Amino acid sequence: MNTVRENSRYGDSMRELLESALARRTAILGADTDAVRLVDGEGDSLPNICLETFAGRWLLSSSSDRVPPALGEWLRDRNVAVYAKRLDMHAKESPAWICGARCDEPFLICENGLKFEISFQSGYSQGIFLDQRDNRSELRRMVGSGKKVLNTFAYTGAFSVAAAAAGAETTTLDLSQPYLDWAKRNFLHNDLDPQAHHYCKGDTFHWLSRFAKQGRKFDGIVLDPPTFSRDKDGRVFRVEENFGELVALAEKVLAPDGWILCCTNFRQMTPREFEKQLLSSLSRNYAVKHAPMPADFTGEKYLKSVWLRS
Repeated sequence: MNTVRENSRYGDSMRELLESALARRTAILGADTDAVRLVDGEGDSLPNICLETFAGRWLLSSSSDRVPPALGEWLRDRNVAVYAKRLDMHAKESPAWICGARCDEPFLICENGLKFEISFQSGYSQGIFLDQRDNRSELRRMVGSGKKVLNTFAYTGAFSVAAAAAGAETTTLDLSQPYLDWAKRNFLHNDLDPQAHHYCKGDTFHWLSRFAKQGRKFDGIVLDPPTFSRDKDGRVFRVEENFGELVALAEKVLAPDGWILCCTNFRQMTPREFEKQLLSSLSRNYAVKHAPMPADFTGEKYLKSVWLRS
């Protein structure tokens, strides 16, 4: 009997924490933004529970394969589509359906008035990284008509869309042709002509060197690489060892008075250590600004974002 009462109190406590977390996101959600992090683990006193909404469809992320009964009951009571995935960067499987209506087709979310295609059947990542929302908004404020923006490691091109929406001419660079095709669809979803922009398939280091030889210059460059990768030739990239080389190559194609956004979610490096690596690799002086994570990310501040302005 005591166990039953304890489980009931635990369930009530979890419900209160979940409802409180949702209430704190009310100011962020609105007509122009319907994709945010609703629950952010320790930041909302709910360890190992991350919950995001994508236009009313919820994605639960946890390092556990098991959904706590109290959480599962609360999710079913919400009467929304819920999918779940295990937090494991080595995993490739798509999120699994938990409850509510199934969502078997791609759909659109809205972020600061821009539309992006999302898919719960696309594998580990669903089409956009919500922790970059404020950086995309800042980029839109910084660029204008006629500016040239290079988006490397572009994934589905969210930064490119943000820049193009502000009038910039963009170059979207990624290893994956399916992601480049996804980026083009994101342009179309926002009534932007994908043919007015450029796309490069391949390795960022290769293309930066090629752009330098061609004499191409960009007013803004986005560098947001994976923490670890290996190219087709076996070359290894590690943020803690090779980001300096990456930003040095980017500097060679940066126009005067341009900017570079450098991002990493490598947790074993402090923001100041990241800044030191960047500045020690550059040939001229830059104004440095560290950007905070969006307000809905209340837990670990894992994402380090450094804006460099020449």
